[in-house]
Amino acid sequence: MIGIAASGTTPYVISALEISNKHDIKTGCITCNKNSPLSLVSKYPIEVVVGPEFITGSSRMKAGTAQKLVLNMITTTVMIQLGHVKGNKMIDMQLSNDKLFDRGIKMIMQELKIQYSQAQKLLENYKNVRTAINNYKNANRN
Repeated sequence: MIGIAASGTTPYVISALEISNKHDIKTGCITCNKNSPLSLVSKYPIEVVVGPEFITGSSRMKAGTAQKLVLNMITTTVMIQLGHVKGNKMIDMQLSNDKLFDRGIKMIMQELKIQYSQAQKLLENYKNVRTAINNYKNANRN
């Protein structure tokens, strides 16, 4: 459970981590104030001290951007550790639009050194870049 609060004082975020701690769920937090109540309740606090906002009360600017960057680092690391990335490509992506489907075709082309139309057929058949690559390689082992 990762609690996110720029100030580190949001009551419901602190409560969520306290409850998680009671149930032996690992807790972390991302906050922009050192030694905040949220950091103190979290087992793995991340404190990104960005200083005061240019416009007081507008935590979406520096604090929000800093927290978003940290979240991007965490999720990217998790995706790599779960094996969803090959080289620098997300091969287990959801093919939810034409752009991503085309990207998947090009990944298959590059990995297998095959033509666009053949890669397209593989992806249409298997619906997943990793599965298409693995099935192609398994079928062509000689």
